[in-house]
Amino acid sequence: MTKLFPLNSPLPAPPKVVVVVGPTAAGKTALSIEIARAVRGEAISADSRQVYRELDIGTGKITRREMQGIPHHLLDVADPKKTFTAADYVHLGRAAISLIAARGHVPIVVGGTGFYVDALLGRVQLAEVPANKALRAKLETWSEKRLTKELKKLDPEKAKTIDMKNRVRLVRAIEIAKALGKTPPLSRRRLDRGGGPYEILWIGLTLPKEELAKKIHIRLFARIRDIEREVKKLHKKGLSWRRMEALGLEYRYMARYLQGKISQDEMLRELESQIRKYAKRQMTWFKRNKEIQWFTPTEKKKIISLSKKFLATNSLR
Repeated sequence: MTKLFPLNSPLPAPPKVVVVVGPTAAGKTALSIEIARAVRGEAISADSRQVYRELDIGTGKITRREMQGIPHHLLDVADPKKTFTAADYVHLGRAAISLIAARGHVPIVVGGTGFYVDALLGRVQLAEVPANKALRAKLETWSEKRLTKELKKLDPEKAKTIDMKNRVRLVRAIEIAKALGKTPPLSRRRLDRGGGPYEILWIGLTLPKEELAKKIHIRLFARIRDIEREVKKLHKKGLSWRRMEALGLEYRYMARYLQGKISQDEMLRELESQIRKYAKRQMTWFKRNKEIQWFTPTEKKKIISLSKKFLATNSLR
């Protein structure tokens, strides 16, 4: 039954959401735990690979110990052998926000997949094209080169902006282009206290370029052996080398190394270079959002104070 409100009574305030974004290795996860502990929050991961079960080391997935008792959502919700879409993420993510808010806690969206963050919070509208299983099965047998050529033929403008190494994105773009004639541009709309389904505090975490590059280097080399063991284990359990190509940089380059396609030195050099380029693309995406307030990890107290102030104020709607 629809709940009615007296004509003169204010509508219920939209849920307040704290969002922590930024490039890989900037320290977003640790910061989100600090915020959650300070404001009775629960974390919602916004990472397109951490949704997959058993993709732990390569994705930098938070451990139980690191969670410090803070509930986490949207981790380990998908089979890595199957494609998990942005639409799937939005569906589960909005359900998580509602659940967290209903029990009086604060939803804290944290992650580096900017498209997922913006889709979840309504900043971009997804193309409403259902999955074409027959087409996907056909395209799954194609090489990246052939997929790229097909997208360039169908939608040259989309081909200029897409990550040509990401098979999932290539297949989805072709699927949409075949259904609609071309991939529609992302429909962006400004979300602030004057509109949108949530009230949002946007926090960006970043580091100087040289410092971030150093952290990426240290982080990669500290876990490279564990990544190798993880990839071997995944392949032994039936995850194909082809599928690993679509599961992100660490899995792509480690898979190529384990197949003997590249040397260990080539794998390490190219992987580190591509991770740094990915961090740059992340920042390019997030810089489009002028509502994000940027900080460095040393400003933790200021960030927590800002979060508390945001949550204490009444809605302006």
